[in-house]
This record gives sequence, C-alpha cells and structure tokens, in this order.
Amino acid sequence: MIHEVWKDRPSIKVVKCVHTNAEKYLVNNMLTAGKSYEVKNETEEFYFVEDNSGHIGGYYKDYFETV
Repeated sequence: MIHEVWKDRPSIKVVKCVHTNAEKYLVNNMLTAGKSYEVKNETEEFYFVEDNSGHIGGYYKDYFETV
C-alpha cells in the first residue's frame, strides 16, 4: 500500500503554503503560511505533504501554490 512508504518515496514536486484560513478544519496547527512542502502524492483535490507534525497529511490544493 502506497501510504505505508510515502516518507521513503521521492517527492513529486514542491509547493508553498499561501494561507491557512480554513472554513471547516483547523489547518494552522499543521501548516505554516510561507513554508514550502514536498508533495509525496497528489489527487484532483488534495496534496499529500509531510506537515509540521512530521506525518503525511492530505490538504486541499487551495492552501498551496506551485514553487
């Protein structure tokens, strides 16, 4: 299963967090605006990045811009 080896896989690309203003979820604890994150996997709606907790998390693409 891909989610078990995400940390060991090479990154797809690098994205920069542009804001943490979430409507429903508390995102500012896990992402920092202005910080760059390596994308480990991508879907239509989400980027899966190693967040501030050190774990892989899925976040809406709205929070990021491609570097």
